[in-house]
Amino acid sequence: MTTLLFIAAAYLLGSLSFAVIVSRAMGLPDPRSFGSGNPGATNVLRTGRKTAAVLTLLGDALKGWVAVVLARMLAPQFGLGEDIALLCALAVFIGHLFPVFFRFRGGKGVATALGVLVGLNPWLGLACLATWLFMAGVFRISSLAALTTAVLAPVYAGLLMGWGDVAMTVLVIALLLVYRHKSNLVKLATGQEARIGAGK
Repeated sequence: MTTLLFIAAAYLLGSLSFAVIVSRAMGLPDPRSFGSGNPGATNVLRTGRKTAAVLTLLGDALKGWVAVVLARMLAPQFGLGEDIALLCALAVFIGHLFPVFFRFRGGKGVATALGVLVGLNPWLGLACLATWLFMAGVFRISSLAALTTAVLAPVYAGLLMGWGDVAMTVLVIALLLVYRHKSNLVKLATGQEARIGAGK
């Protein structure tokens, strides 16, 4: 029962879509109604409000980090093992993808995944962030940077932490992230994917 409560709490935390929350607070259009329709920092940036995009990015990343770190900190007090942090990592990520508070229309999970990875291992998160920044800086395409990072994240996890439960958890997150980018894969293949900062 305690394990289920931890997982439910992580899922509910993940269901807080900061793209929608920040946009409403700042009087901006619902990010699901324009651009890519994705409630994420990249789409919020299309409004021209960089502050809103940064707050969205930080909020979505922070909730992933909090879910993992709190689970790890509180687990011993409730007689739970280390695996609860991995379950909460998956739960908060799935909550972001399918948020109960927003009719299950969530984002693609890049920022939340990064927060989760930093929570699991700061070096893992740093490696993934460096990969995303490099790809985004060179190609100026957010989805390409995210997909490349997703492919490499399980490899980084295996090299840093062994090819065990953590690497498998990261692999599941990576597969879900790739799945959520399926429409972007089509656009990338046809050369129609928008670049970072493009107003469309």
